[in-house]
Amino acid sequence: MILEYQIKYSNRKTLNISVERDRSIIVRAPNNLSVEKIDKAVQSKRQWIKEKLNHTQKYPILLESKEFVSGETLMYLGKNYQLLVSDQEIEGIEFDRRFKISKSNQPKANELFKKWYLSQALKKIEPLATKYAKSLGVEYNQFKTSEMKYRWGSCTPANNIIFNWRIIKAPMYVLEYLVAHELVHLIEDNHTPRFWNILSIQVPNYQKSKNWLKKNGQLLEVDF
Repeated sequence: MILEYQIKYSNRKTLNISVERDRSIIVRAPNNLSVEKIDKAVQSKRQWIKEKLNHTQKYPILLESKEFVSGETLMYLGKNYQLLVSDQEIEGIEFDRRFKISKSNQPKANELFKKWYLSQALKKIEPLATKYAKSLGVEYNQFKTSEMKYRWGSCTPANNIIFNWRIIKAPMYVLEYLVAHELVHLIEDNHTPRFWNILSIQVPNYQKSKNWLKKNGQLLEVDF
């Protein structure tokens, strides 16, 4: 089995290997580490990488795309809410225990819902970043949401924390876990026992969130 992987160099001090949800292998390495040493590290992790590649979560599922018609449901904060298409003129998206959109806006519903979800992601996730940064005694540079397809979040070498806007579909306790997870990386680069120990202090029930993502994570890979 030939392992094909992408190397991303940065000012980091340690090497990290990850298998993304699209089954690509990413190696994050210090700027001065040679290709030979990187490959040696990758080969030493062959069995672990193979197990990750064969994990059922690495295979995307096919879901029917939304037609944005009355009666359809959309997920938000862990629950499914029905959509009502109204003859009334509505600016954008209305939400009050159900989603509401005007019939005239149906053709651009995908665009409008993405805009709404992005705004909600900022409102719900950024306060969590502030909360856990203070609790951990760390500082991040910038907070962003992005179009990441197969990752829920990341912490960059420049101390920027970036989150996939689609995670706003998950329950709040999952958002707490994902935000705390990325901020702990400002203290510990890799998923070492120390990393999980720090995280468990911040989010004692983090395993519940991991289980939710294991069971439902593929639902977050589609827009709606």
